[in-house]
Amino acid sequence: MKHSLKFTIASAVVAIVLSTAASFTHAATITSTQSDYKPPITGTKLDKYTSHPNRRLVIVTKQGTIKLQLFEKVAPNTVANIIELANSHFYDGTYFHRVIPGFMIQGGDPNTKDNDYSNDGTGSGPRMLKAEFNNIHHERGILSMARAQDPNSASCQFFICVADAGYLDHQYTAFGQVVDGMDVVDKIVNLPDASGKTPAQIQAQGANPGRAAEVIKMYVENE
Repeated sequence: MKHSLKFTIASAVVAIVLSTAASFTHAATITSTQSDYKPPITGTKLDKYTSHPNRRLVIVTKQGTIKLQLFEKVAPNTVANIIELANSHFYDGTYFHRVIPGFMIQGGDPNTKDNDYSNDGTGSGPRMLKAEFNNIHHERGILSMARAQDPNSASCQFFICVADAGYLDHQYTAFGQVVDGMDVVDKIVNLPDASGKTPAQIQAQGANPGRAAEVIKMYVENE
């Protein structure tokens, strides 16, 4: 696949997101100081989503470590894909290239390894995935796949919600949740732009923090 597709939150909902992002910025800053984060899906509900509750997708970043549960019962191909990519070191050396306070952080683009900001967000992995839309509500801590306009275009890029984003439900493949390190996600979402974007571009597209949001390594534990 050519690196011309923009793997992002599709334009159908971007207008909604950006119109509300500014109002969430202050709230996102406040949540970065909170230590009472709890994963959205716990207890017996978790049984509907995973048979491996102790398995963790581990993302070690310059800001700290994020650990996530994966929901293979509702998104088996998506989970298998990210496990394979993580274990092959595909993500090592990438960075979260798009951050919007009050919304999400997006990463997983292999193009970010080349230090050329202009192609960030356009890279893909070795395969495209068929959509595995499900009933998981996009809320704070939920892990989901980024895609282009085609619903079946998710590949390797993913995002982590920092606030409720229910307008994405049934349009993006949610496939996991943060169980530890949400404070790290909050640090990343509030990092300043390093790519030279204008304030107007940041407002329209989000900031690109560059190497400050680098993924040092990404792997799966308790497999």
